[in-house]
Amino acid sequence: MLVLAVNAGSSSLKYQLVDTTNGERPIVRGLVERVTDHDAAVAGMFERLRNEGLPPPAAIGHRIVHGGPRFTGPTLLDSPVIAELDALAELAPLHNGPGVAVIRACRRALGAGMPMVAVFDTAFHSTMPDVASRYAIPGDLAARHGIRRYGFHGISYAYVVARHAILARRAVDDVKMIALHLGNGCSVAAIRGGRSIDTSMGFTPLEGLVMGTRSGDLDPALVGVLAEREGVGVADVVRWLNERSGLLGVSGRSGDMRDLLEHAGDDPRARFAVDLFCYRARKYVGAYLAALGGADTIVFTGGIGEHAAPVRARICEGLEWAGVDLDPDANAARGDGRITRKGSSVDAWVIATDEERMIARATRERVEAGRG
Repeated sequence: MLVLAVNAGSSSLKYQLVDTTNGERPIVRGLVERVTDHDAAVAGMFERLRNEGLPPPAAIGHRIVHGGPRFTGPTLLDSPVIAELDALAELAPLHNGPGVAVIRACRRALGAGMPMVAVFDTAFHSTMPDVASRYAIPGDLAARHGIRRYGFHGISYAYVVARHAILARRAVDDVKMIALHLGNGCSVAAIRGGRSIDTSMGFTPLEGLVMGTRSGDLDPALVGVLAEREGVGVADVVRWLNERSGLLGVSGRSGDMRDLLEHAGDDPRARFAVDLFCYRARKYVGAYLAALGGADTIVFTGGIGEHAAPVRARICEGLEWAGVDLDPDANAARGDGRITRKGSSVDAWVIATDEERMIARATRERVEAGRG
């Protein structure tokens, strides 16, 4: 089955046409950046496929960041489901809105006969126990408004778990893993036997690590304090925490780790932003070592996790007590592989994520199950 996997970001559109019956072979990959009109971006995607003489897909899979309490697995898209996804946009404003816009654009372009499936980032974390997913707020409020810790980057984590099992030649059920998805958005997950038991992002993607423009963890009282002292609404402060904070806010320079590493030697604020980023990540690794009762594997993925060797080294620095013995030469190498020395009691790996492949796989399985 040919599946078109579509991954809509706040201002980008990634896609991959995958032959899921032939080793999940990608036939074509594409990226549209600086998207302001999703209909135009989708039209350009389909025009490229036609111009290259490629057959039309048999199904389309869409990455949707937030599935809320209802969507805990890949879901066939129809009008009622799309309307429900619209209502979830406020929980992940940078992603769910564009995702739904691309779904509608694909439907307009191809009609209602094309099977489409939503694949949710939150679904992987639906296995978290209550002690990890509940907030310490009144239970009636939580139940009434669906407030819990959902977690994100689940499609990436699902791929990393499966890929690690192949590379390390280990059964998924045997692995206790701490995975760090580090990009413009960042999170950490504690994974036992292929299932999430905790993760750093929460009700929205704002919680957890320092990110490109998101603050990550902070005292919730700061929202009210800043709103009062700056004379703005709560929504304005939340927007600042999503769009003006993180590496960008701390450095005053950039939310891009590549820029900060380049200038860390001569810009103290850039250097401190990198320090804070790595410290917060290392602190979460320590917490998840406790949550798992020890781990045997740490995996780095995402744009920063895959490409920024100095960041990986800084995060692992100080984890020698836990059995992490980093190999500097292996860490400096490119591509998937182990970056700890032989004999390290906790192995660290770099594994390039492939969310589109996982979207294609889940889409094929859901469409075939629906036909059955």
